Amino acid sequence: MKMYYSILTILFLALSMFAQRTNPGSAVELAEITERGRMLYSYDQAAWHSTDAVLALSPPKDSFERYVAQEKDGRWIVAYGKLNAARDKFLISYEAKQGATPKDFTVTKLDPAKVDTGFNLLASLAVDLATKDFGTVNRPYNVAVLPAKSKQFYVYLLPAQTKVGVFPLGADVRYLISADGSKIVEKRQLHKSVIEFAPPAESTPQMGYHIAILDDIPEDTDVFHVLARQPSIPEWVVTNKYVYQVKPDGSVIYVMTREAFLKIGKPSN
Repeated sequence: MKMYYSILTILFLALSMFAQRTNPGSAVELAEITERGRMLYSYDQAAWHSTDAVLALSPPKDSFERYVAQEKDGRWIVAYGKLNAARDKFLISYEAKQGATPKDFTVTKLDPAKVDTGFNLLASLAVDLATKDFGTVNRPYNVAVLPAKSKQFYVYLLPAQTKVGVFPLGADVRYLISADGSKIVEKRQLHKSVIEFAPPAESTPQMGYHIAILDDIPEDTDVFHVLARQPSIPEWVVTNKYVYQVKPDGSVIYVMTREAFLKIGKPSN
């Protein structure tokens, strides 16, 4: 397997002691990470393919400012609209509904705009709050909003793919926003710098790996990264204390301690 161990060793030496865990992530915790990562990937796919369907209708430039996707009964409904001036209504001008496949969307133009004071309004307020706190960035970012426990919202900000075949990971944040979209309950920095994964032209890699310094556990966006990138290969996540693997289907498993990993010299598949 093509792993660059001299680089890996240097990176180990640069690890910061942020993580406070005394045990690896439990099976339940890892399953929750898998579930959120899969939902994040599914959201991204719905946003991508529904946007293509909406843009095919050549909508007026000011007809919407954002989209909000919501899964219902296993299929996505993506609302394209904007907040009204009073910020108490979300005005939906286009609604895209998933068909038989994740790539198939049927779009309805709504004129007059459909007024929503429920999920789409609150999710949009949550997005506004998170993006304002996140601040200005010097590269394109994607935003996703997913339901959390107690009717709260997870808002993710992660770097967008800007080159075909190059898949970014890092410099991403997950916010937990209150149910009314007015308060940041928790802000979790998932990764620090951006890694750009581009498979070598001369060979097909069998795995990827990266160093995690902020916690001793993989993150939701690690799962998203594995599901989104091509070729479909597992990712090894090496933390200060532990080593995990994210499989091509997004499932996360604990593999061994970092100490054992260093003694072995290379991972087994």
